[in-house]
Amino acid sequence: MPAPPYNIRHAEPDDHRQVIGVINDWWGGRRMADMLPKQFFVHFRPTSFVAETAGRVGGFLVGFPSQSFREQAYVHFIGVDPA
Repeated sequence: MPAPPYNIRHAEPDDHRQVIGVINDWWGGRRMADMLPKQFFVHFRPTSFVAETAGRVGGFLVGFPSQSFREQAYVHFIGVDPA
């Protein structure tokens, strides 16, 4: 079955609630939500992304450019709905 179409866009502060609502389940019940505070969705919006379909998050990437090495970036968290 083909995957549904996803809209990929910059993360917004309001996305944090939805991501936190699924992240522990996506990791099989492990407590991962504490590793992703809301400030990532506030301060790194231009370099963080959400993939959504039918009004729900299907994946996300949270990252930002290195302050020391202009040609590098740090990816803090990537999540994809295991379904």
